[in-house]
Amino acid sequence: MIRRYGEPAIAGQKYQIRPGAYVMLPRGGDILCTFQAGQFNEFQLPGGGIDPGEHPIPALHREVQEETGWRIAEPVRVGAYRRFCYMPEYDKWAEKLCHIYIARPVLRLGDPVEPDHSAVWLPIAEAAQLIASPGDRAFVETLI
Repeated sequence: MIRRYGEPAIAGQKYQIRPGAYVMLPRGGDILCTFQAGQFNEFQLPGGGIDPGEHPIPALHREVQEETGWRIAEPVRVGAYRRFCYMPEYDKWAEKLCHIYIARPVLRLGDPVEPDHSAVWLPIAEAAQLIASPGDRAFVETLI
């Protein structure tokens, strides 16, 4: 059974399964996060949805580069969780299956290409408080 974080499913609401891959990128006592401005204004672990037919590892590399501008190496899956939420950018209710990895940030290629995203290095303990998703925060807390 995969642990749930956040709100429980709403009775009678239909949810679409949305798998995603997210990564913890520690370096020294810091961790690379993405800050999504605009509609959300929140710190997040880099990552996102896995497209149909896409393997989680290429999805993870793609999402990290889009959201932070960094290349990563040696991703290792450390766990997973699920959460039920409304995704306004897609106008759908989703059961997000969040696969969490840890990897090494190896090369900054440039600025993020994802609109309203910026790469931010935060102290790990601070990130464990600031990251918006409670599931992501729980995984970051394991690094402390």
